Amino acid sequence: MNKIKDATDFIKEKLGSKRPTIGVILGSGLGSFADKVQDPIIIDYNEIPHFHATTVKGHSGKLVIGSIGEAQVAVFQGRFHYYEGHELDTVVLPVRVLAKIGCKKLILTNAAGGINSEYSPGDLVCLTDHINLTGSNPLIGKNNDELGVRFPDMSEAYSSKLASLLFDIANEMDLNLKAGVYAGVLGPSYETPAEIQMLKVLGADMVGMSTVPESIAANHAGLQVCAVSCITNLAAGISKEKLDHDDVKDVANQVITPFTKLLERAVIEMEKLN
Repeated sequence: MNKIKDATDFIKEKLGSKRPTIGVILGSGLGSFADKVQDPIIIDYNEIPHFHATTVKGHSGKLVIGSIGEAQVAVFQGRFHYYEGHELDTVVLPVRVLAKIGCKKLILTNAAGGINSEYSPGDLVCLTDHINLTGSNPLIGKNNDELGVRFPDMSEAYSSKLASLLFDIANEMDLNLKAGVYAGVLGPSYETPAEIQMLKVLGADMVGMSTVPESIAANHAGLQVCAVSCITNLAAGISKEKLDHDDVKDVANQVITPFTKLLERAVIEMEKLN
């Protein structure tokens, strides 16, 4: 709890009159959305107590706080991953800090491998649910009642109300936003073809190495959560192509314009919701 307080107090000192109510965490290659934030306060992760520099390409490691339209936002450009050797408390520290500075809603984004045969690289997918195959959970250990209840409900890990808003905006944009279940795995190695077939049988439409711990911590904290995956490659065995992280970033760059427009509109409209 001291780590959360230290980081929260530091950020609050930087806020001035800003009071962010919507948090955004940006995945690989998606960080340029933060350029839409107006009158920004920019803080390097290295400056924030108990935060770390990001080590993964495509994660710039900055917190950007400001406004998009009438909405006050706090945007994390990049995240910490369990596979980097961080404890899960560190992985979800940004989520818990967002809750403590006053955010009520959270948009999670990621780059994911497509399992569903109807997906293609460059598709954007709204998460309807997830399967936690990381082998752990950020809530393991003694529960801190200041953060949330011992057994948080996960029956709607991704808010149907926020998801409906995303689909409405996508329809207005003539954007084919798809829906799917995300399988969260540990990484950092990509999955084998046999593992992908297993995930397909389990009901996963896409797979990635993030998001699930953050969603759990956010639900624990009482935040409304929605998430958007960018399908940057077809998973092993679905495609004959070798998997490479540089390709992930390249595909993310190709869809950054509709992705940014979707999130920008979503933030503005979410500010109007209870």
